[in-house]
Amino acid sequence: MLSLTDRLLPLAICLVAIFIYCEKNLSLFRNIDHEFRQEDLKRLFGNGLHGPYNNEIKQLHKKAKSQYKHPRSQKLASNSYLAPYLPVKDRSQIGKENATMVMLVRNSDLDAALESIRSLEDRFNRHFRYPWVFLNDVPFTREFMEQTSLMASGQTYYETIPTEDWNRPAFINEEKYRRNLREFEEKKIIYGASESYRNMCHFNSGYFYRQKRLLNYEWYFRVEPEVRYMCDFQYDPFTVLRENNKIYGFVITIQDYDSTIPSLWPTVEKFMETYPELVHPNNSLKFITTNETSLTNGFEMAESSSEYNLCHFWSNFEIGNLNFFRSEAYSKYFNFLDKTGGFYYERWGDAPVHSIALNILADKNSIHHFEDIGYYHPPYLTCPTSIDIVASKRCVCKAYGVFNEVIDEPVDLLPQSCLTRWWRYGAGKTFLSDTPYFRNH
Repeated sequence: MLSLTDRLLPLAICLVAIFIYCEKNLSLFRNIDHEFRQEDLKRLFGNGLHGPYNNEIKQLHKKAKSQYKHPRSQKLASNSYLAPYLPVKDRSQIGKENATMVMLVRNSDLDAALESIRSLEDRFNRHFRYPWVFLNDVPFTREFMEQTSLMASGQTYYETIPTEDWNRPAFINEEKYRRNLREFEEKKIIYGASESYRNMCHFNSGYFYRQKRLLNYEWYFRVEPEVRYMCDFQYDPFTVLRENNKIYGFVITIQDYDSTIPSLWPTVEKFMETYPELVHPNNSLKFITTNETSLTNGFEMAESSSEYNLCHFWSNFEIGNLNFFRSEAYSKYFNFLDKTGGFYYERWGDAPVHSIALNILADKNSIHHFEDIGYYHPPYLTCPTSIDIVASKRCVCKAYGVFNEVIDEPVDLLPQSCLTRWWRYGAGKTFLSDTPYFRNH
């Protein structure tokens, strides 16, 4: 007769085998509250699971799935979801100016937009919580709105641009337009064949400030996808501009492509002849009409087909007063340019259009160069040259280009920069520490 030990040994072996099997195949249920997958059940049990247990599993799966608000959600490292996925946070504005960030962006540019928002929030806006206004020619997706809202510290608004503000005007001759597109493409002019790029430049030149949401604001900070802010701001740029009677601030000024704007300057000259009373007596016309090489380290400036030397403020970064663009002077200026069709028959950019308007219609002392703000927009980088500023503002004066090449030379040192020309013929070189804002704060 077998002893009790001999009789229990096979049973013990079976129990151990069952335990090992369960440990190996059912471990996925341990964290079922936060990363359960229906496909895992099917892999283990096929489609033959029935009864109350099946219903319980379905409820667990439903609970777990509800923790992920949309497909982009990443698996989290925590073992539970005790905290809400979308926590309610205080978005009340801290900054005292009537101002907003503005981004014209497509749904497909979400990742690049998040990169820019994160950078500006970390370097500036998380301390002020100014709102964000997002503009698109088509409705924003739910995914875009949720992701960007999570990244922003202030209120977020999503506006669809009216068709009449985005598409080319009815007076544009379709045959001439198509012919010119082909010619620009054959000449390999940058964005020469792009219809959407023309719509964008036309919109930014004459319609962005007319959008219903922006009518509520006095100041705007233009932000583009895929840019980086290289230094802490340490102050409110809107307040700096307002308290110093400035209407516009820039960080980079370079030369444009003459092939994209051959008739722009002749059109501007006709405008000045037609409306001489609109030309400001303390303008900065010399900044955009001189070409001596002593201001470019001896290098010749880019060849221009007109008196315009192609210098402009790079408008992908601009902080400005919306009332300037809403003014009668700018309205007459834009309408005069627009009726020629140059935005579409050629490829006029909003940067030279904005810049020329400022150099003609505004007091040159109302335009400010933010020399202490580091900024990167492919392919150009600008960064403070003062070691003290770099240290105090925690600047990172290095970026990586589209081919992962290191970019650490400021564009201000390159021949195509117009900064030294601005110092001579514009508002000169000023230091923020000398302004009333910093003397009083």
